[in-house]
Amino acid sequence: MQELFTGLINRHGRLPQLTLGLIIACVAVALFTNLGADIPRLLPFLMSEYRGNQLSQLVQIQQGEYWRLITPILAHFGLLHLLFNMMWLWDLGGTIEVRWSPLRLALLTVVIAVSSNLAQYLVSGALFGGMSGVVFGLLAYLYVIGRLQPQTGVFVPPQIMAFMLIWFAICWTGLAGNIANWAHLAGLVAGALLALLPVENH
Repeated sequence: MQELFTGLINRHGRLPQLTLGLIIACVAVALFTNLGADIPRLLPFLMSEYRGNQLSQLVQIQQGEYWRLITPILAHFGLLHLLFNMMWLWDLGGTIEVRWSPLRLALLTVVIAVSSNLAQYLVSGALFGGMSGVVFGLLAYLYVIGRLQPQTGVFVPPQIMAFMLIWFAICWTGLAGNIANWAHLAGLVAGALLALLPVENH
């Protein structure tokens, strides 16, 4: 993926500004919340400030704080969590932004973020965060596009897909700690479905 991304930048002559902006936002939130350890500062970025996993408890969102449907993707818990997600966001998000447009990346990010955040909230409650649901969604999007429309020149190497799916499976075992697995799953499904939409991809 890195070779594809580098080649796209060289071909189009521009850097992925939205991707960089998302990375900067995640780093800023990580610093502001002390990597999720400062709970009072973390609360405004979560789906809800109330415990529980029922939609009826999304009080702030029901009161108009709609950004909470998205902002959990900016929160990260630990340095490795942040670095891993930013590395994949740079490659996957950058590929989409440079190959197509910042608008496409923005729309994909919003739809996948809302889908993965709601899925995780309904299962585990509000105390979760991270870009990994979006990362899995962008990976699925690029993989499906590459398989169904090879003329686009998009290609996710099989070893990259295998690595991410193995990591996906390991996370479900609990060996990797407390992971937002339902966000990963919802992200994969959302990304794959979005790739099936009849959108011009040339």
